[in-house]
Amino acid sequence: MSAIPSGLETDKQPPMTLPLRHFVVALVFLLAGVALGLATAMGWLSGFVRLAHLHVLLAGWICITIMGAMAQFVPVWSAVSLHSRRLAAAQLWLVAGGLAGFVAGLLTMNFTLLAVAGSVMLVGFWIFVYNILRTLPPLREFDITEAHFALALVFFLLATGLGLLLAIDFTTGMLFEWGFNRLAVVQGHATLAVFGAVMTTVVGALYQLVTMFTQTDLHRSDRLLQRFESAVYPAGVAALAAGRLLEIATLARVGGLVVVAGILAVGVIVARKLLETQVDWTPMLSRYTVVVVMIGAWGVLTARAWLVDPLAADSLLAAPGAVHLLAFGVIGFVVLGTLYHIVPFIIWVHRYSDLLGYEPVPMIDDLYSDRLAVADFGCLFGGLLGVFAGVYFDGPTLLLAAGGALVILGASIFTANMLLVVRRHSPHTLVGILGVPGDHERGEADPSPAVDQE
Repeated sequence: MSAIPSGLETDKQPPMTLPLRHFVVALVFLLAGVALGLATAMGWLSGFVRLAHLHVLLAGWICITIMGAMAQFVPVWSAVSLHSRRLAAAQLWLVAGGLAGFVAGLLTMNFTLLAVAGSVMLVGFWIFVYNILRTLPPLREFDITEAHFALALVFFLLATGLGLLLAIDFTTGMLFEWGFNRLAVVQGHATLAVFGAVMTTVVGALYQLVTMFTQTDLHRSDRLLQRFESAVYPAGVAALAAGRLLEIATLARVGGLVVVAGILAVGVIVARKLLETQVDWTPMLSRYTVVVVMIGAWGVLTARAWLVDPLAADSLLAAPGAVHLLAFGVIGFVVLGTLYHIVPFIIWVHRYSDLLGYEPVPMIDDLYSDRLAVADFGCLFGGLLGVFAGVYFDGPTLLLAAGGALVILGASIFTANMLLVVRRHSPHTLVGILGVPGDHERGEADPSPAVDQE
């Protein structure tokens, strides 16, 4: 693989510490999330443990990673400067701090804390949305990835707004007074968050990443599938969310089947590019292979479940017992694979790019440990299969515990591998990356100053 894929405007990227700070904090939430997942399965904690587990992984690990990745790659892909570094720094601590308080409120059932912490988290997400919308180029210039990112930002606004209403409703009961079924609002919120905000971002990123890092092009059939997904998927998400929110089964059913069809189309495109790859196999591509398989399994099981009852509480994100195929096997493995490039890429550009041609420098893929990458893949994939089998087939508790233990081990190895890249190759220490925003960024070269009027 080339040191830097062609066509990227690396002179537009923000200071190295800005996205890395997001990724490091997200890794902390990853470890906390898998630990809470095991605690949920084993019944070790009280309160709303399952809700805490889901929010730590989705809002903490996945969404904070997305926030850091957009701050890095929207400027790089779109050849624009990040609108505001200060806002990008502030969004992280607002979301992370708000989420920590929110999880504490769930575990202690302190409903007042839920509303307060949820408000802080919402402010952080909305700052992120504003900053990226101001960074994106004009609407008429959007490519396929930018269009998906813009739609995802709209879904972020809607999902977080509904989330705050749900938090406030714990103490006020206002949803009932407004004529809404709380469970229906929960379903609408989850649909907008997972299939709207997260999956739309994932799909948009995959269109860039898969062709870029397999060094392949889209064929006519691929472009037809891409146009199909782009045309129907956002409408499917809107219909599924609205159908659930308003408890209209037919609308939710149609929307759900369209969502499945859109995601399956993306899976076919990714599979074709992996088969056609022109580069050596990497941890990124190995994890994307898992994604393709999980998309197929999730799609078959979930289409059948949503066809029967798209409003059922136990089939909110997938067929009953199959939620890990989507949340872990698809979303999780996309993020895991992508981080195996993003973290080394950012550090390589800042540490080694100026030395290229003057002295020997490592390739991007040389910055992390191949052995640790193989080990975390084996643990995480084995853990995924164990957890899925234990839940879907109602297997013995020992199987679920073993799967959970493998996931924790794999997540720990993955985190260690990423942090070792930072420790060994970054010009900043880990403490420096997590330090006071702005203080340690002054020495970083950035030939294209960011617009920062806030």
